[in-house]
Amino acid sequence: QVQLAESGGGLVQAGGSLRLSCVASGSIFSINDMGWYRQAPGKQRDLVALISSGGSTNYADSVKGRFTISRDNVKKAVYLQMNSLKPEDTAVYFCYIRTVPARYWGQGTQVTVSP
Repeated sequence: QVQLAESGGGLVQAGGSLRLSCVASGSIFSINDMGWYRQAPGKQRDLVALISSGGSTNYADSVKGRFTISRDNVKKAVYLQMNSLKPEDTAVYFCYIRTVPARYWGQGTQVTVSP
């Protein structure tokens, strides 16, 4: 059974920073993509950032230049450094990994940015 443990969410003022972490555990042979999605109240879950096993990254336009995704393959961990946070970044952030043959999601961590 694969589990994803997220941490690092919280309440921050606009302009502040947070760092999200996600560590995968369980029967994982290899991890392809790792990433973060977010879902605001009443909205769909959207991609924030992805990082491939080779280190290639992909960001939503709304976070480019402010957020940085990274991963540690030994620890099976993915991180999201979020700087210059805006109130519109408020959402539940979900960790995501794509393995062979399945995809897994974390439980989500709340990020709230006050004006």
